[in-house]
Amino acid sequence: MHGSTETVLSGGRNRLGVTLARQPLIILALAVACLPLALFATVTMPIGPMYWDQYIYLDAANRIFDGQVPSIDFFAPVGGLGYYLFAGWLYLLPNGHPLLLSSWSLITLTAPIMALIILDVQKRSAVHAYGLLLPFLLFSLLPFNTGDFYPYPGSDGFGIYNRQVCQLLYVLAAGLIFVRGWKTLATVTALLMLGLLFIKVTGVVAGLVLCLMAFLTGRLPFRAALVGGGVFFAGIALLEVTSGTVSAYATDILSLVSMNDTSLLPRLLQAASLNFGVVLACCLLGLVLLINDFPAFSATIRAFITKPGFPALGRIADHSFLWLASFVAAGLLFESQNTGSQAFIFLWPLLLAILIENYRHRGPSASFAIVAILAFCAAIPPVVTITQKAARAWIGSVNNRPLEYDNLKSMGAVGIRDTLSQRVQHMQTNYVAYRPAYQALAEAGELPSFLLYSDFEFQALWLQNADEVIAAIRTFETENKVRFETIMTIDFTNPFPWLMDRHAPKYIAIGADPYRAVPPPGQHVTAAVAAVDLALYPTCPPTAARLKLLNLYQPAFAPGHHRITLTPCFDAFVSNGIIAAP
Repeated sequence: MHGSTETVLSGGRNRLGVTLARQPLIILALAVACLPLALFATVTMPIGPMYWDQYIYLDAANRIFDGQVPSIDFFAPVGGLGYYLFAGWLYLLPNGHPLLLSSWSLITLTAPIMALIILDVQKRSAVHAYGLLLPFLLFSLLPFNTGDFYPYPGSDGFGIYNRQVCQLLYVLAAGLIFVRGWKTLATVTALLMLGLLFIKVTGVVAGLVLCLMAFLTGRLPFRAALVGGGVFFAGIALLEVTSGTVSAYATDILSLVSMNDTSLLPRLLQAASLNFGVVLACCLLGLVLLINDFPAFSATIRAFITKPGFPALGRIADHSFLWLASFVAAGLLFESQNTGSQAFIFLWPLLLAILIENYRHRGPSASFAIVAILAFCAAIPPVVTITQKAARAWIGSVNNRPLEYDNLKSMGAVGIRDTLSQRVQHMQTNYVAYRPAYQALAEAGELPSFLLYSDFEFQALWLQNADEVIAAIRTFETENKVRFETIMTIDFTNPFPWLMDRHAPKYIAIGADPYRAVPPPGQHVTAAVAAVDLALYPTCPPTAARLKLLNLYQPAFAPGHHRITLTPCFDAFVSNGIIAAP
């Protein structure tokens, strides 16, 4: 009887293993279903460089909850889709950490589309389906960039929308290369191109390069391109007719272009240098593929010369080295506009296809071995980098101590090492005691540290000061029997309305980088600033960016606000309509 039971259990385990091996969709469903387990309670995340970028999502979500619409009611540096996805997840999982919510909310879009792709691919090969699925899960679930911007390990709270674009490009590449059903391909292409457009417009440029290559080679059939393009433009038209979002978004994009009018070539070179290992491996792989395919490539050129036409041109383009060149070009175009992303992860589906094709034609030969080695050299660096950064951040967090706070909700759930906590206190004391010196630095256009915004102590100090100023605001309101309904900050980010259950004024830019993403105030912005109840101005330390923002907005404050000191590190402009100037 005992042996019989063991046989039944063993047989059940074997059947389960076979089922999982043949049904990658089950793995995808299980992975997505497990995400809420990390979001029902607030997880403490290790603090990291430029950590305050994620607070932009809290500001945007609070505005959306108030009925504001991105690009129409406030200026945003990117499209509004990411903000809406985050707001939805924040509403459903209010205790989830903002960094995890903002990073994982894109799965609302990518997981169903990836399921369509896997469903198509697994009909032919479960191994190929897993080859697409497992990297997708790794890149989607680990919220880390491929670039390093600080020597110490920590969370990557910045470049979130860049990571989202890279993940969308990964799914798009998987669909264009592996999907065979034209209806599925049309659906995948249309939805992903819409997603790219409304996450970040530079993403749709890179996506367009991939789609054009697929169309030229015949991988994206004409009817799929026609239907997909029709759905894409119909979606745009529907949004424009119902909300006016598209034209407002286009206006924001033009404003950003005018503020960031720099030459493309230096940025392309910078993108190539930051991703030199991957780009070099792709160049060498492309050279090997060209040598291997040269006889066939020459034959297609001769055929085109003999009988020119679009089909002949497509046969010229449909060579692995040209596919690789187009993907690298798309990656460089996108990365030239970024600070932090999961760069070039969308090469993975193409590299997998190149390996499959080469093995089919050449078998286990020396030529295939060279191709395989170079393909792995191009594919593995993002995997290793992201995995290593995640391991360093989370293993290193055992030495962290949670930040103490009373007013920061889930935003304050960060950990920091004791030595850095001590430095936070020392730096705050120094900023207060020697404020004129830091003011002089700011007026000279210099930061106290070249990597100030990446310094962990700056990010921790910002949170600590935010906690203190909220307490000071509430004390002020109680003592004066007033309530500030609209709150803004003269700083990069403004999570205070969300933290205090208040409202942000309309039209003011979120993610307020005055050098890149804050246009000169127009009539609507000036009126909104003039009507705000409370404007917070952080002073630990004064920075050139904060001074520039102050100079932009101060003329609107002059008639109807007076300046007070709330804490040693926060001044405020209070509306005379709320409380009269002393």
